[in-house]
Amino acid sequence: MMEARNIPKTPSLMREFLRQVGGVAIIDGGLATELERHGADLNDPLWSAKCLLTSPHLIRSVHLNYLEAGADIVITASYQATIQGFEAKGFSREQSEALLKKSVEIAFEARDMYYERCKSSCDGVGDGTILKIRPILVAASVGSYGAYLADGSEYSGDYGDAMTLEALKEFHRRRVQVLLEAGPDLIAFETVPNKIEAQAYAELLEEEDIKIPAWFSFNSKDGINVVSGDSLLECASIAESCKQVVAVGINCTPPRFIHDLILAIKKVTTKPIVIYPNSGESYDADRKEWVVNTGVSDEDFVSYVNKWCEVGASFVGGCCRTTPDTIRAIYRTLSHRSPAAPMQ
Repeated sequence: MMEARNIPKTPSLMREFLRQVGGVAIIDGGLATELERHGADLNDPLWSAKCLLTSPHLIRSVHLNYLEAGADIVITASYQATIQGFEAKGFSREQSEALLKKSVEIAFEARDMYYERCKSSCDGVGDGTILKIRPILVAASVGSYGAYLADGSEYSGDYGDAMTLEALKEFHRRRVQVLLEAGPDLIAFETVPNKIEAQAYAELLEEEDIKIPAWFSFNSKDGINVVSGDSLLECASIAESCKQVVAVGINCTPPRFIHDLILAIKKVTTKPIVIYPNSGESYDADRKEWVVNTGVSDEDFVSYVNKWCEVGASFVGGCCRTTPDTIRAIYRTLSHRSPAAPMQ
């Protein structure tokens, strides 16, 4: 059996992984919105990370649902999990760090459960469940400083003049260290809204001499720049120049913008491109909710997928408001993938 833990955690991991899955890897879909669909109340500054406290079994279940829909990569429930956020809730530093590690452990548990199910039914079952032995990676999510603020700042990138490069590095440093101690396969710096935070991440990776590969994914609301108005080309160039970053791309952005954003990123990077848009729905930061019926259907979403891959996407999945059905549709769309022979 070729499992993810047999793949070396080096910067070559991504290209080797892509070779093994057939050229394009499938990322999971929305986590928080799926947790809500399972009954979780996420009206809290911790958002999806609240479930680390209240209902880890739901997180595990959602991870497993995505694996059974065909995802090759699951992203941990640590996007809005920060030491500072847990401490504001009254947890000690030790408890806060344990919760961060728990997010990675839950994803590992889901992967192990999936492999166990595969052993008893390797060809899948009639309900659309995909049970297939394949390498699966666990990506530890790091949300932006704006996500910690829980005020929609990751959709504006406006941190004010008081937020400096050094302050951002110190905000993220221990959190990144703790997540890495839990042993994920890679680290996903997600929804990066501005150039200063990309620079902070890149410097942090180099200063800490981090050996686990990372990806940077930015978000855009105009299809040209990142949400702060900073140049996407400048942001992607920061990722390109950091040796620990093995993929760069876009997440939590409407599908209609993705094609042109891929072409822009390709101007400044030779690294694999990672794409996981939201459903296209609008987010009301004041009401802290998604505006219903403003997005695209799963059918429309996946109609873009082959075009994205044709122009350079190597990792494709979904972000907010996408579901296991979305990921299953992507899996079927990419069914022509020809995985390399398993390593012995």
